[in-house]
Parts: sequence; C-alpha cells; structure tokens
Amino acid sequence: MTDSPSNESTPQESPAPAETAESVPTEKVLKGVDVIADHVKRLPMGPGVYRMLGEDGTVLYVGKARSLKKRVSSYTRLQGQSNRIARMIMATAAMEFVVTNTEPEALLLEANLIKRLRPRFNVLLRDDKSFPYILISGDHQAPAIIKHRGARKRKGSYFGPFASAGAVDRTINALQKAFLIRNCSDSYYENRSRPCLMYQIKRCSGPCTGEISGDDYARLVDEAQSFLSGKSQLIKQELAAQMAEASENLDFERAAIYRDRLAALSHTQAHQGINPQNTEEADVFAIHQEGGQSCVQVFFFRTGQNWGNRAYFPKADKDMSEASILESFLAQFYDDKPAPRLVLLSHQVGEQEVLAEALTARAEKRVEVLHPQRGEKKELVKHALTNAREALGRRLAETSSQRRLLDGLAEAFELPAAPKRIEVYDNSHIMGTNAVGGMIVAGTEGFSKGQYRKFNIKSEDLVPGDDYGMMREVLTRRFSRLKKEHPRVATPVANLEANEGDEDTPDNILASDDIPAWPDLVIVDGGQGQLTAARETLESLELTDIPLVGIAKGPDRDAGREKFFKPGQQAFMLPERDPVLYFIQRLRDEAHRFAIGSHRARRKKDITKNPLDEIAGVGPTRKRALLSHFGTAKAVSKAGIDDLSAVPGISEAIAKLVYDHFHE
Repeated sequence: MTDSPSNESTPQESPAPAETAESVPTEKVLKGVDVIADHVKRLPMGPGVYRMLGEDGTVLYVGKARSLKKRVSSYTRLQGQSNRIARMIMATAAMEFVVTNTEPEALLLEANLIKRLRPRFNVLLRDDKSFPYILISGDHQAPAIIKHRGARKRKGSYFGPFASAGAVDRTINALQKAFLIRNCSDSYYENRSRPCLMYQIKRCSGPCTGEISGDDYARLVDEAQSFLSGKSQLIKQELAAQMAEASENLDFERAAIYRDRLAALSHTQAHQGINPQNTEEADVFAIHQEGGQSCVQVFFFRTGQNWGNRAYFPKADKDMSEASILESFLAQFYDDKPAPRLVLLSHQVGEQEVLAEALTARAEKRVEVLHPQRGEKKELVKHALTNAREALGRRLAETSSQRRLLDGLAEAFELPAAPKRIEVYDNSHIMGTNAVGGMIVAGTEGFSKGQYRKFNIKSEDLVPGDDYGMMREVLTRRFSRLKKEHPRVATPVANLEANEGDEDTPDNILASDDIPAWPDLVIVDGGQGQLTAARETLESLELTDIPLVGIAKGPDRDAGREKFFKPGQQAFMLPERDPVLYFIQRLRDEAHRFAIGSHRARRKKDITKNPLDEIAGVGPTRKRALLSHFGTAKAVSKAGIDDLSAVPGISEAIAKLVYDHFHE
C-alpha cells in the first residue's frame, strides 16, 4: 500500500539467515523477473490492483498502485530488494490485473481481495470475528432496541460496533432507563394484555398496552437514535430544558421522570472507564511489536462513551515495520465495517490521505484519519498503545507456556519433536442415532477452532452404536482427503482461519506455517479397541509414520487416572498432578465438547424437520397452505388426492406428488 515495495510485501515465512537476493539461483530469478517484465510492457500508468500467482495458480500477493506500470516495474530489479521480496519474485509464475478509476477504489478492492484470498505474502488480519451491534428495529410500529450480530439484513438502524456482547448489554440496559424503549420480541409484544415487569421497574414505556401514545413513543425512539448517532449533548440539553419546564409548571412528577432519564444518560457516559470529553465518535488504533509478533489494539468510542476494545494479532513478517503493518491492517479492518468520523492512529502511515478518501467514499460521510501529536486525542492513542503492549506481553507468555507443554507432551509420548499440529478425535451418538464424529486441532498457539471438523456418519453398513466402525469411517474420510489435497511432499502455502466448519471445507485452505496440514500426533478418545481401529485404518491408507495415542478414562471415570495406549506398548499413566496430563485432559474435553455439540445440533435439526420438507416441488408457500388446511403434517400424509387438490394453491399434479410421497 506504499510506493516502496519493501514496505508493502509481507511473507508468511521468515527467510533463512543465509538467504539473500544475490544468492538466489539464476534460473529461478530469471523466470520470475521475465514473467513480471513481460507484463510491464502492456500495463497502463493509471491506478489498479495486481495479483502475483505461483505455478499452481495460488495467489502469492495482492497489491495496489497509483501507477500499475511504475509499481510492477519495481519488481523487475533484484538489487536492493529484501529477502522476502526476492522470494516472492522468484515464486511468481503469472500475474493478473484490475484497472480502477481512482487510487482509493484500488485500495478498497485490494483489501477485499486480501481478506478473501489470504495471500501468503500479505499482512493478514486474523481472528476477524463479527462484532455485535445495537439495532433499533424499523419493521414494527413500536420499534425495539435489541442486540444484533451477523448480517445486517433486518430493517432498522444499526449502531456499533461494540467490542463485546457484554458492552452491548450494559449499553442497552442504560438506554432502556434513559429512553424507555422496549426490548421484547415482536411475538411477546403482540400477546400482551397488560404491562410487563419492565414497565413496572421503569425500563419500558409500555407501548404494547397503550400506556404511551404512538407519537410519544416515536419521539422516544428518535431521541435514542439521535443519542446513539453522536448527538448526546444535544439530547441532554433538551431533557434538561424539559425538566426545567415541567418544574416551572409545578408538574413535579413529570420533572422527576426527566431527572431520572438525565441521570441514566450521565451514568452511561461516566461508567465506561476512560471516556473522552471532546471526542464523540472515533476508533483508536495502536500497534506494538515484540518478539517477532505484533498486536493491534482497537478502541471504539461512540457518543462520548467507550464501547470497548479488542486486540488483534495480524500475521506479518518479522521485519515489517509497525507503520506498514498498521496500514495494511486498516483497509482490511474496514472492509466490512462502517467507519466512524474519526480514526486515530499510533503511527503515521504512508497513504493516510488515500485511506481517508477511501473510507469517506464507502461511509458516505467525511472520515478523518489522524496521527495526533497532543491533547486528548494523543492521550486516547497512548492509552490504546499501553493496552497493545500488555496484550502482546500476555500472548507471548501464553505462547511460551504452550510450547513448554508441547515439549512435555513430546517427552511423555516419545515423539521426535514437539508437535506443531495435534488432532483429537471423538464420536457422539445416542443408541447409534444422529452419529457424529468430531476432530479438534491444537498447535503452538492453542486450539485452532477454524480447523475443527465434524463428520456426519454416513455408512449404512454400520451396526448402530459401533464406535469402532465410526472411528474407521471418520479417519478414512479425513486422511483419504488429506492425501489427495496435501500430498506428503507438498508445502502448504494457504492460510485461512474460518469459523468452525464441517468436512466439506477443503483442507487445502486450512494449512498454515503455524499449523501444518499433516498432524504430528493423533489422539483418539478410547482405549485399546479404538486405538487398534485407528491404527488399522491408517495402515490401510499406507500411513504408518503418524504417532497414535489412545486415552481411556480411569476407573469410575475419574479425571487424573487416565490410561494411555500406544501401538506395541503396554498401557501407562502419567503422574496425577503433571501439567502435561492436565493439558491432555483439556484436549480430550474439547474434543468431547465439540462432538457432543455437533451431535445435539444434528439431533435438533432432525427433531424439527417437517416431512413436507422432503417433497420436491413443495416450497414454503405450499407447505404453509397444506398445514393451514390440514393442521399437521400427519394429517397431510393421510389425505387423499381429492382432499389435497382442494387446498388453495395445490394443483392436481402437486397433490399427486404429495400423495405418492406418503404412499409409496
């Protein structure tokens, strides 16, 4: 994102100390340089986005440029380039380009492509979980104020982001006191015949039973929206004026209501830790580097309140500067989030004006990006920087502790080295029904939930409750696919941290430098029988070098008395208070939790499944018509063709289709 290539390229892996641009083999260098030089001849001088591709079509790097021709031509010279850029040039086998109208447009497209493609040589925003928002609904005559997370599809006004669900709950609680807006569901609202408890404790104005007129309730909603939009001082002034007017008219009861609402607003703004006095709306970013890792701390300020903070640990090369990492991080961060009117940074970034222009275009309001030097804004950045430093310190300490546990695990199970990827397998079912196999993954940074997998047991030949057969199916499917998508000689280059997925997510997008594609240790929840089933399965796939361990619960299922099984060895136990034992218990319990959760979700889905859902040609509208006419799916299944044809919207052909489905 800067004109200097040395500041914009970010590899996943650190180069070997002896590697330099000058020591790159000539034939490989010429290949990369020649490919790039060939494209330069046909490139325009205008702005755009370029992608560097490897031999297998994998996207290595995504960049943007004010002038495509000038930027890409800089990669045709190896002199003075850093090691990581030399490796990137060396690996480039093809390039793709998108021409844009403006540089801010190119910046936004670059951020979108980086988040979607996860190129190995870019700064990658990790742990990008969704943020919660406050929603004031717009699809009901009496809008509600509710917590919302996920796609913003429901009609209404969204305010946020908040750093945590707890921050949303506290804010909604305070806003209910101040504006008396309901937070009940629409169905609960429609079925009220008298005011609920929230009205009695003065958290709601009671629109459900007409305790407040529609116009007065709409006025309260408008005030709440204005407050959340940053007009908090104006709302407080209006409430103070209304309180004074009511007092002058000797309407002390009404004046007391305004007094309580003012007190609630003051509490909202005062009870948030650090709060700015002159900054209504801002996001504050601060970055700190240490030990080869980086932490970006983000604070959200809205309506003069601290709406919480969140720490990010972007994946970047160790020799990247803090400003370069922060610059790449910002565009990706705002790719799917609304930007506030003010963005404060701990470092001066290279293309601050371009970033501000891009955010302004996306937000459709003026957005400033500043690196403050004095005053309150400087103090906010300083506070965020302190939190970034402390968060990174905690992470480094946790990583060190995790590595010690992995070293202890290697010693306990006689592994050649500390494992970088541990896979733990468990099954869950009830009398063989809704059987699910679960796989969890742990590495040097703890659990990697983006790589968890669930396996719906599909084999029809299994005897219900055959745990050994389930384990064979899970391991066969897992490692057959792994052999196909990640041959043992291949080096994984992709890095995608997604949400917990199922077995249909390709494994070739799950490998990373931190956690390799192939496990260094496989643990199965079970004793000698499960271990034998696992060993035979791997042997049938010609995989005999993967360490296998079975863990069986102790007598009376006592934690701390587990027995461990390894092929060709006697069962053994670890000392009761050994930290490694506690670590293995955590792995086992996490696998158990994930498998049971997947089983319960599948069982719930089957319980709520309607037989009409399985009939091709019967969609939601026809299903509603049938259920409205007959009452239940069971009654539909017993109806004749003539009765089915009598339902509005059901033709004779559809009626015969439904009848045949239930009368095969």
